[in-house]
Amino acid sequence: QVQLVESGGGLVQPGGSLRLSCAASGFPFRTNWMYWFRQAPGKGLELVSHISPAGRTIYYPDFLSGRFTISRDNAKDTLYLQMNSLKSEDTAVYYCAKDNQGTTRGKGTLVTVSS
Repeated sequence: QVQLVESGGGLVQPGGSLRLSCAASGFPFRTNWMYWFRQAPGKGLELVSHISPAGRTIYYPDFLSGRFTISRDNAKDTLYLQMNSLKSEDTAVYYCAKDNQGTTRGKGTLVTVSS
């Protein structure tokens, strides 16, 4: 049974940082591309980043401007997202997923950026 459990969200002031984690189980994590998505209030699911199985290929959309860093630890079956210089528009529920449509994803962790 595939399980993806996100953690690390919370309330942070603009300009602050958070590190999200995603614990994976029930599938061969080390051979799977992994994805971070987010969904802001009233909006659709948006791809934030993805990473190849060995971590050699990484993608970020232009709007992130280098503020986020995705990484993975295949020995721990864990995916990470380091988020720096957070803005109010980064407020969303963040999900990790094992497919590029976000179909198989966890329950998410809420990130609120507010002063």
